[in-house]
Amino acid sequence: MVVVPKGDAVDLELPSQLRVEQRELIVDLAERNDADDGEGLLGLVLSGSAARGMATERSDLDVYVVLTDDVARERRTIRSTTVDEVPVSLSELEAVPPFGSQGWWFRWSFAWAPTLLDRTDGRIPAAVRRQATLTPEESDAVLVDHDRLDGWINYAYRALKADRDDRPLERRLDAAESMPWLLDVVFALAGRVRPYHKYLPWEVREHPLPDWPADVLLPVLQHTLDGDPAAIRETFARVKTGCGAYDAARGNDRTREIIDGWGDELMLFTLPAPGTLLCRRE
Repeated sequence: MVVVPKGDAVDLELPSQLRVEQRELIVDLAERNDADDGEGLLGLVLSGSAARGMATERSDLDVYVVLTDDVARERRTIRSTTVDEVPVSLSELEAVPPFGSQGWWFRWSFAWAPTLLDRTDGRIPAAVRRQATLTPEESDAVLVDHDRLDGWINYAYRALKADRDDRPLERRLDAAESMPWLLDVVFALAGRVRPYHKYLPWEVREHPLPDWPADVLLPVLQHTLDGDPAAIRETFARVKTGCGAYDAARGNDRTREIIDGWGDELMLFTLPAPGTLLCRRE
């Protein structure tokens, strides 16, 4: 971080990867909001590609302007080719939308997002971290209550059945359909919100998952998209192991019961069928 002092009014901490013109845009935005709203301006949070060191010359800046409730009610999002300025009240930022709700989709936008300005004695960075992480109860909701684990097994099973029955198109379609369910499972087991696809490789490389290093997860995902049965079976074995560890930490058997509920159908995940493709490594 680079600290940019602006007298007594605005003290900004800007990520070192920002270009000079990006810094100037943020400083201008901060000064304008401070002049317009004064004590109503509580902080700034940088999101998007610039926050994660992935910006290109075509990238704009995504800045959350954290405001008091009264001020936030009078504000609207301002979009331009250079900056998207999104107002959010502190109470909204501290509210945590549950899985499947309208606000769930926005939670990952706060993952690894730096706080540029905080006038709340730490409430803003704490809220930003909370948005992108799952409590054990939230992970249970994703995995069990919303059937993401069972749903992934279902699509993976269908892909393997299609492979067994020599239906390559259907195998690929079901394997592709399984991917959102799988990613919800993998990240929920780690207590994290699933990233947007654009940021998935970046996240698993820069912030590795405990049981899925990037050099394993990314090739497995690629081969699964190709409909490779060996990749699906490898994924099942890893997910099953991860669920065992998750249940042990939670002191229950909820995910194991979901897996075991598939009974003899699980043989398709463990016994290679004739003609099975080998999972190639990159």
